[in-house]
Amino acid sequence: MAAHENYDAHGAFANPAYVPSRHASTTSIPGEYRKSLDRDEGTESVKSNGSTIKIEANPDAGGYDANGNNLPTQNGSAEFTKAPHRDSWGNDIEFLMSCIALSVGLGNVWRFPFIALENGGGAFLIPYIITLLLVGRPIYYLEMILGQFSSRGSVKVFEYAPIMKGIGYGQAILTFFIATYYSSLMALTLHYLVDSFYPTLPWSYCREEWGDQCIDSKIKTDGTLREVANTTGGVKKTSAEFYFVNIVLHEKANIDDGIGTPNWRLAITLAVSWLVIGGVIIKGIKSSGKASYFLAIFPYVIMLVLLVRSLTLPGAFDGVLFFLTPQWDRLLDAKVWYAAVTQVFFSLTVCYGIILMYASFNRFRHNIYRDCNIVTSLDTCTSLLSGIVIFGILGNLAHVSNNPDIKSVVKSGPGLAFISYPDAIAKFEAVPQIFSALFFLMMFILGVGSNVGVISSVITVICDGFPAIKRWIVVCVMVVICYCFGLMYITPGGQFIMNYIDFYGVTLVAIVLGIFELIAASWIYGVKNICRDIKFMLKIKTSIYYRICWGIVTPVFMTAVLIYMLVDYEPLKYNDTLYPEGLYALGWCISAVGIGQLLIWGFYTAYTAPQFSCGQRFKVAFKPTLQWGPIDPTTLKEYKEYCNDCEQSCGVARKGVWYRFYDNIFG
Repeated sequence: MAAHENYDAHGAFANPAYVPSRHASTTSIPGEYRKSLDRDEGTESVKSNGSTIKIEANPDAGGYDANGNNLPTQNGSAEFTKAPHRDSWGNDIEFLMSCIALSVGLGNVWRFPFIALENGGGAFLIPYIITLLLVGRPIYYLEMILGQFSSRGSVKVFEYAPIMKGIGYGQAILTFFIATYYSSLMALTLHYLVDSFYPTLPWSYCREEWGDQCIDSKIKTDGTLREVANTTGGVKKTSAEFYFVNIVLHEKANIDDGIGTPNWRLAITLAVSWLVIGGVIIKGIKSSGKASYFLAIFPYVIMLVLLVRSLTLPGAFDGVLFFLTPQWDRLLDAKVWYAAVTQVFFSLTVCYGIILMYASFNRFRHNIYRDCNIVTSLDTCTSLLSGIVIFGILGNLAHVSNNPDIKSVVKSGPGLAFISYPDAIAKFEAVPQIFSALFFLMMFILGVGSNVGVISSVITVICDGFPAIKRWIVVCVMVVICYCFGLMYITPGGQFIMNYIDFYGVTLVAIVLGIFELIAASWIYGVKNICRDIKFMLKIKTSIYYRICWGIVTPVFMTAVLIYMLVDYEPLKYNDTLYPEGLYALGWCISAVGIGQLLIWGFYTAYTAPQFSCGQRFKVAFKPTLQWGPIDPTTLKEYKEYCNDCEQSCGVARKGVWYRFYDNIFG
């Protein structure tokens, strides 16, 4: 049936899947109501809000409505009348466990305690919790809502604002970077896990070639440590630090002459890491969902064992008090708030498209409001728990070394998990090998849980874009590519590159894309529409807290952090060493590639819109597509009717910028 045959003398709805409201006298939502057709010159005239727009009608391929949406094809079917196949979680618990395994990861155990230490100790907890409530939780809930409501991945979800789908592609690029350097951390943990089974921990004692600047990490037979300060007043380094830098990494002082070749032992452990990750995700969420139980629960078992052990060590409570005692003067330091935002991003993995991807596999009515509160609260508690564990151990280290300054016994930075922790474990008098094996096994499991979600997000984007390619082929190719890319992190200059990619390829890009993600959802699509969709899906009313955060507080907060980040920018350093000049220009190019996806796909979307004028094309690109909504056709029909009822009940909208601003947030 040709496109024009869908109309009768009295007009008809162009979208056959659309069901108008029983109470509606007019219609103004997707599914244009047509009164007439012009058959001259192959065009149709569409009456929309009192004006007539001429558009092309192809009876074979279908046409477009006034919003640029596809009309039915020749057989009278619309694109969304048949829901595409999409995997789903085995049950609701699998989704919750997967979110816990993703968000409760390396960021909680090896990053949070030292970020807190460097930014005011207990005082850091205040900006961290405030940031969690104003940035982390609102974004986490928003991404869950959009993913579950639409059952679409991090690119296709932007059918609610097609001009912004470059955000999804940019997030796919930065998650690829995260996956590659996360796996290199996993390779290091495997290296230390294997070393934990030696009769004597190999990092616990000094080698002759390290000279007299090295002190043993283990306690001497008389129960004391070597003197830390040498005769010249300098500070010596522990054998754990020498082992990590000289034996594991063979680290260079700078990378002016290149980064060197990969360490063969780390190349093997990196391969094992990717084999484990590939095995978990090879069948999609059917396999990763089952693995999530172990990945989410097992680290807590080990953490509780380490908690009991650390709190029974002499001097442990001094370390815990040091961790929890606030330094109030640091609250006025902008760097502390910047650190809090980056830690929330790193820990909860928001603005990466991963949470959105996970939620897209949920059943439509799943209670994600409950899950959001559980995961974000558990994430905070885990960070505090890991801080107590670590600082209990460091308190013991300060006690046995007669050093009252706990901060001086800690070495922070990218290698902190492989210097400070092994150094502390080496001082355990009873079977340090067991505690070392438990700790690094926990680190590896945390890495698997996080990286499974990260790389799955990239694979979902590829599979959604190329559905004809079998998933196992995409997984195998991505595993090989990520392994090859990750080899540069296990070279003598690898830590330089990891620090470099983390800043230019991940942190900066994530904050910028996160701001635009909030703008797209809250102001292009609209907070009011999001709350309407939540009411339809979950049957709950959205609180003022989320409305204000989505519309005002969160985007303003993140914009302020971005401005501070750019104003306070200094040339990136690693261990107080500058990078070669050319790498700074390359770094900004890497950032531009990620952020530039906004412009590239924005212009592409407008260019491929129906053949309207240039201004109309851009206007169409800001509107939701005909396919936007629940992926199930029956639910979509109910949703369209619900939207129409909501619009009719609102009556005629008042004009004015301030009214629209108010109505978007509180309407």
